[in-house]
Amino acid sequence: MNNTALVIIDMVKDFTDPEGLVFYPQNREILPRIKRVLEECRKHGILVIFLQHSYRSDKYDKNLANMRPNCIEGTGGDAIDPMLEVDPVRDYVIKKRRYSGFVGTDLDMVLRENGIKNLIITGTKTNCCIRATVTDAYNLDYIPIVVSDCVATNDETVNQVHLSDIKKYLGKVVTSQELFDNLDKGGII
Repeated sequence: MNNTALVIIDMVKDFTDPEGLVFYPQNREILPRIKRVLEECRKHGILVIFLQHSYRSDKYDKNLANMRPNCIEGTGGDAIDPMLEVDPVRDYVIKKRRYSGFVGTDLDMVLRENGIKNLIITGTKTNCCIRATVTDAYNLDYIPIVVSDCVATNDETVNQVHLSDIKKYLGKVVTSQELFDNLDKGGII
């Protein structure tokens, strides 16, 4: 499994905390399940990467021109939710300013340097950041594996439509239990 990484997308306080600027209750619901996936992946020696949505303070960003301000450096809103502990020695934290974790970041380089082929994907928002990152992963020849009960958006119908498309065209979609069963058998999906 040393060719597999867990990618936790945008589980930052502006999305996960009830006081966050773009909070969705669904993100709070998936946090404990993501924490369990994180723990299981660590037990199996899987590389962990946190993608952290973060905009520069007092600087123009095209993305922010189209939405309400959120995830601004220095506000605490871009901080990774404390329920998901970052291991500063082993884990990677990669800041991003676009939906895809690959755009304008060194994610692809980190994955290649570590010999990664499979990406276990969790986080928020299924229709934006999850979908964009999965699409780019697929186009870069990674195998995305989305954990269906560990991703969310603010509309369950939208969530399911995107999971269905991902399963049909871009990668694999599994439950956390299916992931755990496969990890315990020494494999990946």
